[in-house]
Amino acid sequence: QVQFAESGGGLVQPGGSLRLSCAASGSSFSIYSMGWYRQAPGKARELVARITTDGNPNYADSVKGRFTISRDNAKKTVSLQMNSLKSEDTAVYYCNVYRGILGAYDSWGQGTQVTVSS
Repeated sequence: QVQFAESGGGLVQPGGSLRLSCAASGSSFSIYSMGWYRQAPGKARELVARITTDGNPNYADSVKGRFTISRDNAKKTVSLQMNSLKSEDTAVYYCNVYRGILGAYDSWGQGTQVTVSS
């Protein structure tokens, strides 16, 4: 299993940028694709970006061209650079594995709050 600790959230104005980081523990980090997920108030958790073990990214249409996901297998970290932030990006952001139809692990970190507001 892998455990996750997210950081880097905060309050930012529309159009601003934030960089989120996720530190993972456990021996299986390097064998899984990783994802950044978010959950806005009253909404279901959604996948916004994922990255394969060898660094190939994929993005939800809502963030494509604005967010960039990266990973460092040696450091067991996953990052999400978020630019041109919009109010609709406001959510708690989490990292977890991405396993396709198997979904993420059941165990989630505490997440990091991102609030985009003027």
